[in-house]
Amino acid sequence: MKVLLKSNITCPKCEHVKSELMPIDTPLQHYECESCGEVLIAQEGMCCVFCAYGDAPCPQAQVKGVSRCTDKLH
Repeated sequence: MKVLLKSNITCPKCEHVKSELMPIDTPLQHYECESCGEVLIAQEGMCCVFCAYGDAPCPQAQVKGVSRCTDKLH
């Protein structure tokens, strides 16, 4: 299985899209949009901003074979 390490995060406020490298060892809980400055926070029930706002789920979700990871402790 090939695990993607980049995801395009889309800001829900201004719709700016940026490709970001996903950390493999810890979920990213906060992300600041470089366009409008909005701070994105992992939504309730989501492990990280990539699962909440990205076009590819975090590496841990990919390994588990799920579309979005809800495990905040991975």
